[in-house]
Amino acid sequence: MKTLALLSLTFTFLFYGVHPATITFTNNCPYTVWPATLTGGNRPQQSKTGFELPTKANQSLDVPAPFTGRFWARTECSTDSTGKFTCATGECGSGQISCNGAGGNPPVSLIEFTLAENGGKDFYDVSLVDGFNVPMSVSPRGGSGDTCIPASCARNVNSDCPNELAIKGPDGNSVIGCKSACLAFNRPEYCCTENFNTSATCKPTNYSMFFKGRCPQAYSYAYDDPTSTFSCVGGANYDITFCP
Repeated sequence: MKTLALLSLTFTFLFYGVHPATITFTNNCPYTVWPATLTGGNRPQQSKTGFELPTKANQSLDVPAPFTGRFWARTECSTDSTGKFTCATGECGSGQISCNGAGGNPPVSLIEFTLAENGGKDFYDVSLVDGFNVPMSVSPRGGSGDTCIPASCARNVNSDCPNELAIKGPDGNSVIGCKSACLAFNRPEYCCTENFNTSATCKPTNYSMFFKGRCPQAYSYAYDDPTSTFSCVGGANYDITFCP
């Protein structure tokens, strides 16, 4: 009887169990990036919350569903003489390659996911709400749906970032990040806060339109939903590419 009960439980798990999505990261940038992950919803963090990804390399991560979280790339990272690990953009403040549940400091380009159980409806997006540091794309493999399509911000927004939003590199000349207007000016109309905390009151601004014009599929401000949210059903896997 005990053996039959175990077999029954095993069958139930296989049939109804949580199926992970395989997310494959590829670095097409001409420089090394250090991808990072953050799991939300008070769920456990992933087995890897940060790793090194040299140019032209790829690495996969199995993400259990349900999952809500984000992925980003850190750039110009190094370890000092004390062993402390830091990055010029996307820094998570852990002092290690692993971010251990910490998010990336803006400005940072994001891929955001909500993955459903058992092949249910996944949602994903590219977000520039926290600014921009690296071009990124996300592409489903498998799955179906009207908006189960690749989404990207393939343009290097740093190349023409307005001076008031630009983050300069150590050389003082090159732009390594482009801040959101919220980060740069901390005003409610840019941050969608206070009297601007609804979709009816928080509207596009000249600054959000700068990002939208360069990356039409990406979120440019908090309520930029209609053209920026994508979804798949059927248990898709996903490819995230840096510098697509």
